[in-house]
Amino acid sequence: MRVEAKNPKNQSRVNRAVKHLEKYNDLNDERDNIENSLDVYDIEDNKDWKRVNKRCEDVWDKFLTALEELPKGEQSRITKSELY
Repeated sequence: MRVEAKNPKNQSRVNRAVKHLEKYNDLNDERDNIENSLDVYDIEDNKDWKRVNKRCEDVWDKFLTALEELPKGEQSRITKSELY
């Protein structure tokens, strides 16, 4: 999905933030699928879940960093999109 920036000079930074958000959503879905296939007590001990959870956290941090670089108006356009 493409989110249009109000100001064209911010488009590359908006694209970067959206890319990280899309990647986070994919990893979050993968993490949810792993959680659904496991017993509640086995989640923390599962290697696949730990790996995906770590990647999920890293991508979320990258998204927040990219979001902070944008003006408030651009931030709200992303957070109001259907990706968020």
